[in-house]
Amino acid sequence: MQIPIFTVDAFTSRPFSGNPAAVCLLENDLDEDLHQKIATEMNLSETAFIRKLHPGDDFTKSSCFGLRWFTPANEVPLCGHATLASAAVLFHIQKNTNSVLTFVTLSGELKARQAEDHIVLDLPLYFTYPQVLQEVEELIKTAVGDMIVQDLRYSPDTKKLLVRLSDSYERSVLEQLQVSAQRLLSAEKTGKVKGVILTLKGSSSGKQKGHDFYSRYFAPWYGVLEDPVTGSAHAVLSSYWSEQLGKKEMLAFQCSRRGGELKISLRNDGRVDIAGQTAIVLKGNLTF
Repeated sequence: MQIPIFTVDAFTSRPFSGNPAAVCLLENDLDEDLHQKIATEMNLSETAFIRKLHPGDDFTKSSCFGLRWFTPANEVPLCGHATLASAAVLFHIQKNTNSVLTFVTLSGELKARQAEDHIVLDLPLYFTYPQVLQEVEELIKTAVGDMIVQDLRYSPDTKKLLVRLSDSYERSVLEQLQVSAQRLLSAEKTGKVKGVILTLKGSSSGKQKGHDFYSRYFAPWYGVLEDPVTGSAHAVLSSYWSEQLGKKEMLAFQCSRRGGELKISLRNDGRVDIAGQTAIVLKGNLTF
């Protein structure tokens, strides 16, 4: 059996930066266990599987597809960067003729459209609620040590904990922070938290064009120590920073080692548009 597969760096215009995802195009249904085996083999934070919903569908002409995402350890309900990568494969390699693509996923219908040199994802917007420090104190200390935490929020829909560091810190402090995945796993075993977002107010002010906020994201509970650039985390960060900054249009930078930039626009229908660029770095076939 042969399956076309691609590696796409998402949320960047340069190869070997941003967040890499593998994308598989499924002409036919795949045995259920093979999804996980392939994702484990690819060993990227996510492998996406695009499937046809009807027998007569075509990767070039159809506008609606099924989409699933797997980490090396398990299936996940939402992955932004692998959705961006999937849209890039359909738009740029398959030369899909539609202006908007719809993906049927575990998080409902997600849409992707081209806007000049970016692809725009229409994602759910997740709200955060104040979190009592005592309940997650050990986890916070494990993640940021003695650093000053300015705000602490929790997103029950995504099980993500948002930790805002003090505005007194520079971006370089967030970048240099050493976080141990093993220690995070030891500090949180209740199942309440499945991802930790560390975030910092950005340098954008008035006329100065900078980033509105910075972040890093850790999800060892899903087998991903640090995710380089995370669409789903920004579906949480967007609601928080929009409220804090009083802005609906923002530019964000996730400052992992690879790094990536995201353009954010909160919509009037309670969702969020997250736009990014892509670089396709590998084309091939899985053979088994």
